[in-house]
Amino acid sequence: MTDWDSLFCCSGAYGRAIADFCVTKFTLDMKALDQSLWCSWSDTFQPYEELTNCTYFVALKMHCFWPNQQIDELFIRLHMDYFHDCALTGRLLRDPPIRILGPFIGVPVLVTLLMTALVVWSGKCCQGIV
Repeated sequence: MTDWDSLFCCSGAYGRAIADFCVTKFTLDMKALDQSLWCSWSDTFQPYEELTNCTYFVALKMHCFWPNQQIDELFIRLHMDYFHDCALTGRLLRDPPIRILGPFIGVPVLVTLLMTALVVWSGKCCQGIV
């Protein structure tokens, strides 16, 4: 585990309050979970939401902006400590199924070919009249 006070070294009371009230509780909640469940969103959602709300309310009470750079750094550090081994499944962009993607590719191709054939045909048809 890292030294959370070093993350807030230049912020004084605000950083200490976040570390003492929010991070300490989150750390205890995560230690109470089996480490194999750290990547399960359904199991980590509540401690994560409580941490988010805690940082917000501490900032509100201390008249600080939220979110701010310190909070961003805190969450990045937490993700590196607790969630670095978690897969991104469910969040990766994927191509849609072929039954959905096919018409979006096929219809414009067919319209382009049809319009090309129509232009060529109308050009041949009108050449005989002029």
